[in-house]
Amino acid sequence: MSEAPRAPDARVRARERSSRDGPCYAALDLGTNNCRLLIATPSNSGFRVVEAYSRIVRLGEGLTQTGRLSEAAMERALAALSVSAEKVKRRKVVKLRAVATQACRSAENGEAFIERVAQETGLNLQIITPREEARLSVAGCVGLLDRGAEAALVVDVGGGSTEMSWVDLSGEDVSGRTPPIKAWLSIPIGVVTLAERFPEGVTDTETWFRAMVETVKAEIAAFRRADPLKEIFQQDRAHLIGTSGAITSLAGMHLRLERYDRSRVDGIWMTRDECDAAARLLLGLTPAERAQQACIGPDRADLVLAGAAILQAVQELWPCSRVRVADRGLREGVLMSLMSDRGGRRRRRRRGTRRSRKPEAARATA
Repeated sequence: MSEAPRAPDARVRARERSSRDGPCYAALDLGTNNCRLLIATPSNSGFRVVEAYSRIVRLGEGLTQTGRLSEAAMERALAALSVSAEKVKRRKVVKLRAVATQACRSAENGEAFIERVAQETGLNLQIITPREEARLSVAGCVGLLDRGAEAALVVDVGGGSTEMSWVDLSGEDVSGRTPPIKAWLSIPIGVVTLAERFPEGVTDTETWFRAMVETVKAEIAAFRRADPLKEIFQQDRAHLIGTSGAITSLAGMHLRLERYDRSRVDGIWMTRDECDAAARLLLGLTPAERAQQACIGPDRADLVLAGAAILQAVQELWPCSRVRVADRGLREGVLMSLMSDRGGRRRRRRRGTRRSRKPEAARATA
């Protein structure tokens, strides 16, 4: 008796579905701590994710002490970038933008590493400025802005830097568009750099955590260009958006998830008291106990409290009763930009000639 044909597995069905849904676009973000790839196809609501990949590579490990990317860190990043390049090729991506942030910006050998990546993986990484990093993070979080508020502060906590963007929400609500950014700030402190600067266990936990908070506050307090919005925040007519692995881990602890679930974390609101409670819960755990938490794991166990300290510093200087957690940010902003450019080119071609054009090869764009 012949065996009945087996149904295709989920990955096969996903590949077949993506091939029918139109061209794939990709955004790759190589940060100080993570390498993240997002592949998506355009949809009426923006885009539909076809494949996502994330790997903790700690590219900036030891950078604050040496000023250079270490060989071990570069090898870890290259391994993740090679996987990303294979996924881009397999998905037949028509356009890719690959960006690098703080670690490559600040390292003496950052440019040399970018050249090495191109030679070994074929990926053309572009080192973006802090200003563009902040703009793209805001663009990726547009769907989470509460248009009933008067302002929002988008806080993107990275491995080597933290970007803060003060957004004006008092104007006309034009859905899908990024509202004006009134001020932005980038500080050279992220979860990796802060954790390396303040090793755990040297002092008691409360003193150690407070020292991290005060260090971050000193960096932020010197910035005065956002002062015209201070009253809006003090009167609780604004809200925060927090985007980072550390903040999503805090949210997972708050929800007491048995395993991380993006659908339950992305977009949730947390009160200031709930953020403080999650941080206190983490402070009561040893590094080994934090590593056992499903929403943290061993790769973030020594970094998550640095992220909590950065969020605490922001909340003390820019008080808000509500924080919206974002499991999205720079990559989504890059994708939206790529797809918006695509729409603009289509309109220009319709107004101009009708000459056909071959799909653009997958590459990093300016």
